Amino acid sequence: MAANVQLEIDQKAPLANFLLYFLRLGTVGFGGPIALASRMESELVEDRGWIKREDYLQGLAFAQLAPGPLAAQLAMYLGYVRAGVLGATLTAIAFIAPSFLMVVAISIFYVRYGGLKWMQALFYGIGAAVIGIIVRSTIKLGRVTLKKDPLQWGIFLTLLISTAYTGREIIWLFLLAGMTSLAVKAWPSRIGTALFSSSPATFLFAVPSATHGTLFLFFLKSSLFVFGSGLAIVPFLHGGVVESHHWLNEHQFLDAVAVAMITPGPVVITVAFIGYLADGFTGAVLAGLGVFLPVYLMLVVFAPFYRRFSGSHSIKAFVTRRFARER
Repeated sequence: MAANVQLEIDQKAPLANFLLYFLRLGTVGFGGPIALASRMESELVEDRGWIKREDYLQGLAFAQLAPGPLAAQLAMYLGYVRAGVLGATLTAIAFIAPSFLMVVAISIFYVRYGGLKWMQALFYGIGAAVIGIIVRSTIKLGRVTLKKDPLQWGIFLTLLISTAYTGREIIWLFLLAGMTSLAVKAWPSRIGTALFSSSPATFLFAVPSATHGTLFLFFLKSSLFVFGSGLAIVPFLHGGVVESHHWLNEHQFLDAVAVAMITPGPVVITVAFIGYLADGFTGAVLAGLGVFLPVYLMLVVFAPFYRRFSGSHSIKAFVTRRFARER
């Protein structure tokens, strides 16, 4: 099989097929940046032979060394290898758009029905699971959210053990956490009432609380804090959107992280949820642009120069060791 791959490695896939692959990956790709990068390697390099292994390793090195979400940056780089600036642009859209649209759809539903007991129970359960993953960098957030609730502490500890043991985030456990909280807190006695009731807090979600320029600049600055996993941005976002600007409260912020974890694509897409709650659809778009536009521009500007010296054995060795360790 390796021989066949080597023979076909220089055969470029039609650009439409290449883009459809990333559209599908952005739609159903779960598991975080390392899992998505591994899928690109196995499917584009080993199975299809659309990308040379050398180009893949160069792209992985670029994504590791530069700020920005790893999976999205790697996808853009491979798009650049395939069709230059046009390829990078279309690949970025194909990979990011599905998760962005999903998060916006969830945001609309959340804003419209955010005060419903059943939705709060679902999101709080998922939120407790998220804390199990990001506990080291969000201890303060965990204390505020979990408090003395035995159910949320149980979910937190269960997901903490699961993540520590498997070394990855398991999507069905997140959903199970939400359903468990739903069953305990809202089902069945109050679910019927909840479907037709809402609290005054529901209407507070829809009130824009950020100016366009302030919101865009904040997320533009936040993009510099993302190295590798999008979860690295969480503490910075919390300090800005909750403590400094007060665009979200603690529970809303936890829900934003939970939404990112249960949707495919880059984890940093949580910024779309935050932007929507702060300033509607415009806020979601500005937040997304603020995080991903610097990554795209950096790649377009530096990729031609980077490809000239990226064949360095030291760079290859660095990426190979680090990636193998993270997997």
